[in-house]
Amino acid sequence: MAARIERLVTAGRFTLDGGTWDVENNVWIVGDDHEVIVIDAAHDADAIAAAVGDRRLTAIVCTHAHNDHIDAAPALADATGAVIWLHPDDLPLWKRTHPDRDPDAHLLDGQVIEGAGVDLTVLHTPGHAPGAVCLYDPGLGVVFTGDTLFQGGPGATGRSYSHFPTIIDSIRDRLLTLPPETKVLTGHGDSTTVGAEAPHLQEWIARGH
Repeated sequence: MAARIERLVTAGRFTLDGGTWDVENNVWIVGDDHEVIVIDAAHDADAIAAAVGDRRLTAIVCTHAHNDHIDAAPALADATGAVIWLHPDDLPLWKRTHPDRDPDAHLLDGQVIEGAGVDLTVLHTPGHAPGAVCLYDPGLGVVFTGDTLFQGGPGATGRSYSHFPTIIDSIRDRLLTLPPETKVLTGHGDSTTVGAEAPHLQEWIARGH
């Protein structure tokens, strides 16, 4: 059975460096009628579990460890038995939200997470956060970019653990090299494509943030 992609939007708060902002997050549910993977368990474990339904949730993959992308991960994992995956470079951020609970497994660049009819290749794309990753499935023609690349440019780099030149390198070398028709499914807001964003790289560099 062919895999499909479902988007659930949850709302909550993002907190870092002493500030708090109301945010809406995209939670991506990828799989078939029997088994799914969740990308970024944001804010509302009950809503995500309801969207998963009676399907088996095998993995919760975190694109990075800002609290608004991981706050519901432990509760969702405890309810379903799913494995929480995070790149180890983001453990310091993870510990700010979940000091008493570690992720279950470490993401590595080039690793392929298989299951639920998908093959998600891990692309380590630091810049927005040290352990930020994107997840590329050539069969589905999509890349899940978390907060690394949005419609209109890179993710924010003005706060702790972020670095603008690094995110530009990640986008240029790891994402804009993908086929231009690849759909970019983001952590917040609307989707785009690699081809739609690639021509604007120099504008982003000139803008410098």
